[in-house]
Amino acid sequence: MVRTPSYYEYYKSTYVIETDSEGDWIGHRLNTETGEFDLDNRPIPEILFATSTSEVASLDYDDFIWTTEEVRGNLRGDGAVFALYETINAIYEQAAREGRKSITSEELALIKSIRRRTFKMWEDEAARRAAGEPPTFTVRRP
Repeated sequence: MVRTPSYYEYYKSTYVIETDSEGDWIGHRLNTETGEFDLDNRPIPEILFATSTSEVASLDYDDFIWTTEEVRGNLRGDGAVFALYETINAIYEQAAREGRKSITSEELALIKSIRRRTFKMWEDEAARRAAGEPPTFTVRRP
């Protein structure tokens, strides 16, 4: 029995399995070029029946958010969400300039907070776009 939603890292992107109104599994994979989750049911059997592979890992919700936002943080674009990614990058850059091998617990807490916020911003953006509203931020193609 698979509890849904369930969260995974799948070939360097994140993946969520949910159930639809009929109880069927549906999957959404993070598109690493757009930052959006795309419907993709194809990997469900591979993910659910994976035994030991470095390409599929189960995640809890917090790790799912962290991993998703870590990937999205590599995107470039226009809008408030990208300013927050720049804030995260600045924290890591400051630690490197100071010769620190790791960030402080306070910096880590701030980054976690920002990543939860940016994740919510993407969810809100997807809902707005689904309702036919114009985007509030855009990803720039490389």
